[in-house]
Amino acid sequence: MSGESVGPLSGFRVLELGSFIAAPSAGRLLADFGAEVIKIERPEHGDELRSWRLVDGGTSLLFRTIGRNKKSVTLDLRTPEGRELALGLVRCSDVVLENFRPGTLERWGLGTDVLRRVRPDLVLVRISGYGQSGPYRDRPGFGSVAEAMGGLRNLTGDPDRPPTRVGVSLGDSVAGLYAAFGALVALLKRERSLREGDQPQPETVDVALYEAVFGLMEDLLPEHDAHGVVRERAGAALPGIVPSSTYPCRGGTWVVVGGNGDAIFRRLMLAIGRPDLAAHPTYAENAGRVAHREIIDDAISAWTREHDLDSAVHVLEQAGVPVGPIYAAADILKDPHYAARGMLLRQDVELEAGDVRQVTFPGVVPKMENFPGSARWVGPELGQHTDEVLAELLGVDAAECMRLREAGVV
Repeated sequence: MSGESVGPLSGFRVLELGSFIAAPSAGRLLADFGAEVIKIERPEHGDELRSWRLVDGGTSLLFRTIGRNKKSVTLDLRTPEGRELALGLVRCSDVVLENFRPGTLERWGLGTDVLRRVRPDLVLVRISGYGQSGPYRDRPGFGSVAEAMGGLRNLTGDPDRPPTRVGVSLGDSVAGLYAAFGALVALLKRERSLREGDQPQPETVDVALYEAVFGLMEDLLPEHDAHGVVRERAGAALPGIVPSSTYPCRGGTWVVVGGNGDAIFRRLMLAIGRPDLAAHPTYAENAGRVAHREIIDDAISAWTREHDLDSAVHVLEQAGVPVGPIYAAADILKDPHYAARGMLLRQDVELEAGDVRQVTFPGVVPKMENFPGSARWVGPELGQHTDEVLAELLGVDAAECMRLREAGVV
């Protein structure tokens, strides 16, 4: 097939039935490392992500980012012919990704039992708001709700203001990470069974958005259950660890300083001209510093206010203190370390009809020494690969593709 995948996952085929961010994020990770990911989209409209944060043209750069390295095939899964074509693609796929509300695939005649009849060793990855079981399974759920129920929103923001959110779809993206990890675990087990001469067992990966967020919450629950601790919003500070916060610099800029290690704290205090705090026995360990957070934060703020951002970063870096500026997109674009690490990828994009420009996209994470991933193309046009995929995988000829298109199936 044209556009042959390369990378450590080359040879594995993933059928992405999901939309928006969660399942497509998992699909992007697998595609970055060589899996052939075929994204199924609705005819005419496609994934709604194509119109999210759309500035101009017909496809958003959000979709171009999350849809990279994938092939777009239009298919109406609600029609009998669309269902049969989808099952044909399942038959030659290793993984199916989906993030519909539980029961949706079953209503379309594409439930687990049907999928496994055509591909018994299929890895089925299901992402939903609350998982495939439990009393909340049928509730609709988005990442924002998951961040709330998973415990994250309650800790995000300033203590005297309502809970807030981070500036990205964190819950969905984290669920995508767990989904990709689950898919790889299942594939590893399947391949190991084949090597050992055993019959591979089918596996379903069940990722709940709220559980993906809950998995990030460190000791929030056991700390409360064991000691009755109630964590509260702490703004820019890291609760229970001092000093670690955001501090103002001259000119209205901000710097993040993490001086919470005992030895690092002493270096920090010496760097800002406070040897008295560096030598004070009360502040030698974190517990003492936590009890006197205000004194320490005031000392750091007094110093940072007298320095511009670059000067503050330079002084603290030289002292061996973790420090960094708060970046906006423009700062990332001009940072030499981002460039040196391959995190700024220039790729051609047709922003409007006939207007092709080079646009910078995020690089591939993680970096692999011997088997790196790659960003081979940006998120494709709607249905760009429909004829190619149906012809080469299912033997559907051009005339039949035209008939299916006219019937609204593809």
